[in-house]
This record gives sequence, structure tokens and C-alpha cells, in this order.
Amino acid sequence: MQRMSDRPARWTQATVYPDMWADPDDDLRNNEDSPEGEPATLLDFLTNYRITLRMKCEGLDAEQLARRSVPPSTMSLLGLIRHLAEVERDWRNWISDGEPLSKLHGAKDADFQGAVAEQAVVDAAYADLEREQAATDAALAEHPDLSERVGKDGIAVRELMVHRIDEYARHCGHADLLRECIDGRVGQ
Repeated sequence: MQRMSDRPARWTQATVYPDMWADPDDDLRNNEDSPEGEPATLLDFLTNYRITLRMKCEGLDAEQLARRSVPPSTMSLLGLIRHLAEVERDWRNWISDGEPLSKLHGAKDADFQGAVAEQAVVDAAYADLEREQAATDAALAEHPDLSERVGKDGIAVRELMVHRIDEYARHCGHADLLRECIDGRVGQ
């Protein structure tokens, strides 16, 4: 059991609003222009959650990124990065009528189990995430009509986009808690 004295002090880098992660001028998610239309709005929300996940991981070393939450959970920030790369890859299976792409990490939960404190694993996880995000974005760009039904199951592109936002949003909530446990940093 963690004692109060073992917990990191809560802190933020923000100076304007002390409950924020970063000052508004430094926050990459702050965009002066509101997106036009539903596709742009959905993509804007997805992009902001992707940035949020990266922000929650910034400045941490391999050991901190791989640090597990609470037993018996295998969840860690590095595990979330690996998991989201796996999920991005799987979403392309939803779009395609062809043979499914193989798993990046193998067996179920290998994305979390294999999240070990090695810089090579961290580097590979970030590279996998960027590659898989770009590939899924490109695959979906071929289907600009949000009502179009794609893949073997005939899922609507709109539903897939909302599901992507939901997945990132849920895991950004996990990342908030994981980061606070690591070094006490809090914020939006």
C-alpha cells in the first residue's frame, strides 16, 4: 500500500490556469479556427486526443512509461501507446474486405504485457503508433462519405470515426491517472 508520503506532489506546468496541463499559448490542441463540417470536426477531436496522449507521456523515461498502475493491472503509458497502435491496425481490418492484418504484438494483451522499460521498446512503440495512425487515416480518407458502409460488417465510416475518438478519449483518461501516479503532473 502506498503511503501518503510516497505519493508525488501534484503539479502542472501551467501558470495561467493552475488546473491545466500547459498554458493556452503552449497547448498544441488550441486552435483558433473551428473546423467546418462533420468530417473536419471528427478529425479535429481525434487529433486533439492523439496530442493529449503524447502530452501525457512527454518528459518520461522508459522506466516511467512502462510503470504499471496497480496490481493486477498491466496498464502503463507505454502499454497504452502499444495498445493504440494495435487498435489503429485493427480498425483497418474493419474497413477492408480482404484478409485481416496480423497483430503487431501477437497474443491477446501482449501490447500491455510487452511494455517493458527498454528504450528500444519505447522507440518502436512510438514508431508503430505513428505508422498505424497514418495508415488508418489514409484508408479512411478513401471514404469521405461518413454514411458509407465499409468492410465485411458494413460499418458506417461515421461510426468508425466516433469509435476511434471514444477509444482515445477513454485511454487519455487512463493516461491522466497513470501520469499523476508517476510524477504528480495533472491537468486537462
